Amino acid sequence: MLRGCLTENWLSSKRLTTLEPRNHCIPLLDILHPPNEPNVVILVLPLLLPFYEPRFRTFGEAIDFMQQAFEGIKFLHDHLIAHRDCMFMNIMMDPKPLYPDMFHPVDPHKSRDWKGKPKHYSRTTHPTRYILIDFGISRRYRPEDMPPLEPPVWSADRTVPENIKEEPCNPFPIDIYLIANVIRLYFLNIYDGFDFISPLITDMMQDDPEKRPTIDVVIARFDQIVGNLSKWKLRSRLKKHIEWSVAGLFRSGAHIIRTASYMLRGLDPVPTPRT
Repeated sequence: MLRGCLTENWLSSKRLTTLEPRNHCIPLLDILHPPNEPNVVILVLPLLLPFYEPRFRTFGEAIDFMQQAFEGIKFLHDHLIAHRDCMFMNIMMDPKPLYPDMFHPVDPHKSRDWKGKPKHYSRTTHPTRYILIDFGISRRYRPEDMPPLEPPVWSADRTVPENIKEEPCNPFPIDIYLIANVIRLYFLNIYDGFDFISPLITDMMQDDPEKRPTIDVVIARFDQIVGNLSKWKLRSRLKKHIEWSVAGLFRSGAHIIRTASYMLRGLDPVPTPRT
């Protein structure tokens, strides 16, 4: 099996980055070897943002995130790679489509000249890609290793049932649990109206890993769920469970204006990033 940075380097190979649009793994842009420092290697990576900044505005934007997250996990599992730590801190976003002038690397809430906030577009008008990072505890298996069985490695998400039991397990269902918990924490627990996907998330987070659906089943069920949603639902505003009434009234008015503009421009309710 391959581990950690070896897996990340293989995922950044030209074949997988140019021929695999499902590859949502962080690209390794270059490897630098400083002179006179034989034990030092510098990995050159792109500048990214956490997936939740700027905030999601519509159900369609949230659906696009989930779709890409599932697609990224399927890509890994199809290549017999278990990420094992795909929790919220390890899912990022390519900011270039949203930020025309980018932002300051030290503080993404500041412009590059530090004189104000950076200008940014919405995910609907400028679709972007979501990126999986941190393959430090990932594993790539051989076909003859499947299904793998090994002691769990602690993810930064301490709620994974396999880690608590500390018994040898198949790491692939851990990815299913982790990505579901990201969706639960950042959408179901914060915003109203996600009842349509709650049963799927519950199944993905079952304590018994053998009862969790595989990523293929997850995607099939997810596609069916999304196919039953109306365009009106997809364009609807994400409303937090707790929201000041005055603020909600203002946001609803602004949302109606934005949505009318999107419809006049023929923009899809579910953004589709360019590959």
